[in-house]
Amino acid sequence: MTTALPEEKSIKRSSQREDDLGGPEADIRQFVTFIAGDEVFAVDMAPVQEIIRVPEVVKVPLAPATLDGLANLRGRVLPIISLRRIFAFAPSAHDDSTRAIVIDTGQPLGFVVDRVASVVGIDPAKIEGVASIRGTINTELLSGLIKDVGGHAVVMVLDFAKLIAREFPEIAAITRASDHQASQESRDDNEEENSDELQLVSFEVAGQEYAMDISDVQEIVQIPEEIIHVPHSESHVVGLMTLRNRLLPLVNLRQMFGLPNRDNDDHSRIVVVSLGTDSVGVVMDSVNEVLRVAKASVNPMPTFLSREGNLADITDICRLNDGKRLVSIISATNLFRHSAVKEALTSMENLQLQDGQENAIDADAETVDDDEQVVVFRLDKEEFGVPIDSVQEIVRVPEELTHVPKAPAFVEGVINLRGSVLPVIDLRRRLGMAAVARTDRQRVMVFLIAEIRTGFIVDSVAEVLKIHRAAIEPAPRLSLEQAQLVSRMANLEQQQRMVQLIDPAELITADDMVQLDQLGA
Repeated sequence: MTTALPEEKSIKRSSQREDDLGGPEADIRQFVTFIAGDEVFAVDMAPVQEIIRVPEVVKVPLAPATLDGLANLRGRVLPIISLRRIFAFAPSAHDDSTRAIVIDTGQPLGFVVDRVASVVGIDPAKIEGVASIRGTINTELLSGLIKDVGGHAVVMVLDFAKLIAREFPEIAAITRASDHQASQESRDDNEEENSDELQLVSFEVAGQEYAMDISDVQEIVQIPEEIIHVPHSESHVVGLMTLRNRLLPLVNLRQMFGLPNRDNDDHSRIVVVSLGTDSVGVVMDSVNEVLRVAKASVNPMPTFLSREGNLADITDICRLNDGKRLVSIISATNLFRHSAVKEALTSMENLQLQDGQENAIDADAETVDDDEQVVVFRLDKEEFGVPIDSVQEIVRVPEELTHVPKAPAFVEGVINLRGSVLPVIDLRRRLGMAAVARTDRQRVMVFLIAEIRTGFIVDSVAEVLKIHRAAIEPAPRLSLEQAQLVSRMANLEQQQRMVQLIDPAELITADDMVQLDQLGA
């Protein structure tokens, strides 16, 4: 059986991938998501200076109602503003979750929010316009919408520059009046001091506060519902989760530090730590703040407490509030040397050797092929692959599909393919994805399933790719149907790609096959 590929070069080489996807993964932007009232907002990480506990404030007479007061932040006056009052939400008392997000668009301002949810990485292409929403929020103050992120259906991206410019010109005046003694020279000195600062993400484990350099923190996510357990692993290896279609190993910091174990709750978070091409998720009890601290407040771990090996993760101690608050700083470099992290990073490779298959491949046999050849296609921006032997041919989607009365609901129609009736199914509908309008890039991939030729419409066909078997691993089990259809994944780490491998035989159920057989007849 030969594989017929269309002559119009619909099969593209992997070098074109970035053009097809609109840019490399480096385009992903970080946002801080937070709750105010009953609404979920996000702000681009760029203007966020810090996230702090709400400080004590000095009330200002005749000030705008939205101003809580003025606070002292390391010698500078910081206006503290209530987002609840900005949007006329019902008042609420501050609690342990209340935070102030310090935004600097030319003048630092602290905005009080009910709770900071997480830090997320978002592809700018997934940020939608605001025309689809109406309500109490002035859409002119929004720069876009992010859907289905962090467990929230819709997150509104708040444009603080517009909010400040349009709603609070008087706050800038109050700030200038309160800080009139600050000269240009002192501002220059402050900028020089900022260069001597560290920006840290702080979190809590067993009542102790720790922190990591923000440059080492890729993102912060919630505990997923599905975590894949790694057989025969140590207790500090939690398992594997999926993060933007990539497998992420998880470790428990409590177990790594020999602290008492506890169940995860709504406050638990996973801090995704990166070092080069490797990433690992570290489970924390909670994430507290984003801190800016002067390097002068950071001291090396005392020599008599420093040790080699697994206890060398903490390298420095940060002294805050005149030494009343101590934060242990964890080194990402040392963390990746920890035996628990090493074990978690290698667990994905070991998974393919479980269930007594350790000796299934004879490395000395010259006849063994270490590569699998797959045809890669796309649905939206996700990549899928099927064995090349399963693909009979790839053809254009005709302008019109013939709709057959009483045909199964999952069948889009039929086409005449060299004298044979070919049922055609939209693979987006099969996988529960949103339908899209027909385009010239779409193709019909023809499979022979249970002796019945069936076509599936895909958004585009990308390439024929050889994948080394060592890069193929079991897919996370999210549901029974998913586990049957997509049982394996190719993790192409150097290319920063993940291809979900589909078994074409699982695309159609046995009952559906009977209906297709009748339709073909």
